Amino acid sequence: MDDSTLADRLTQLGLSEKEVDTYLSILRNGEAKASEIADNTGVSKRYVYSISESLEDRGFVEVNDHIVPTTIRARPPSEVIESLTSQLSEMESALDSRYSDTERRAQQFDVIKSRVTVVKRLTEYISNATDEVMLSVPQQYLPEIADELEAAVDRGVLALLVVSNAADIESEDVAGMASVARSWQQEMPIVLTVDGQFGLVAPADMIIRSNSDQRAIAFVQEQLVPVLSGSFLGNYWPMATELYVAEPRELPATYRRFRQPVLQATLRLRADDPVHVTASVHPVQADTDVETLEGTVVDTRQGLVEPQTNAYPIEHTLVVDTGEETVTVGGPGSFIEDYEAEEIILSES
Repeated sequence: MDDSTLADRLTQLGLSEKEVDTYLSILRNGEAKASEIADNTGVSKRYVYSISESLEDRGFVEVNDHIVPTTIRARPPSEVIESLTSQLSEMESALDSRYSDTERRAQQFDVIKSRVTVVKRLTEYISNATDEVMLSVPQQYLPEIADELEAAVDRGVLALLVVSNAADIESEDVAGMASVARSWQQEMPIVLTVDGQFGLVAPADMIIRSNSDQRAIAFVQEQLVPVLSGSFLGNYWPMATELYVAEPRELPATYRRFRQPVLQATLRLRADDPVHVTASVHPVQADTDVETLEGTVVDTRQGLVEPQTNAYPIEHTLVVDTGEETVTVGGPGSFIEDYEAEEIILSES
């Protein structure tokens, strides 16, 4: 490493240009008087004393002011590196803590400028999905995320897919990529929600046209993502034509989110396959302890598959015969059902 590169590295450690010149002069001499260093660096002897004290505080040199004349000696480089390493190690946990916090805050709301980053964020979010994915995407882009969608469905994730700009798509083109897929010939925004926590919205131009100056927005916000989910189910999903519905999944199965068990119960009821439900519930809008509700699902209200049976887009309800009465069960945030469920277990009746 030449002197110029070494000087650059020392500057990166926080040394000023004069401090670097002084330190390199001391290194070359091993030990020197302040007057000698002043002559070599072109600064005053008083300034050499000041810089040397700063370098001593940082562990680079030792100032021998107990002798006359005062000399400045360079510490062995191995000791300097060891000292710097120790200081950096002490900072590591604090830096990690602040970096993680900064990263978390940045993810709350990100403006995305490039198509590549949109693709990366979509695949990242889908790959990390554990419960539910809602996605609208142009047909020409579907192959780029097909693997992530198929893997999510294999994990038991509810995947609701709208394929836009779809002129000639067939059901076999999306088989395995969704729980339910719909197609729409018109262009529409790219919309993604994952697990009620992660969301992304992008103009279709941003994916379709490489020279687009449009921007996408990605966010992590539990209060905002459900609003986007409601918009997806209320504005985009009904406009599209049903293209593909997957076979019912194997039972028993446990669910923390509610639309998947409603879909599975609906599919089994239509196949005359009764479903037993065990749910951890509490009365809607009541501050009471959780209780266990058991019974047979006799009906559903939903808009996930045709024909639609709900009164409004976000209504997804299980109608359960407990043996004593027939009650309605909704998911978290329910307000018209009898009970709000925290966990649902479906099993064969």
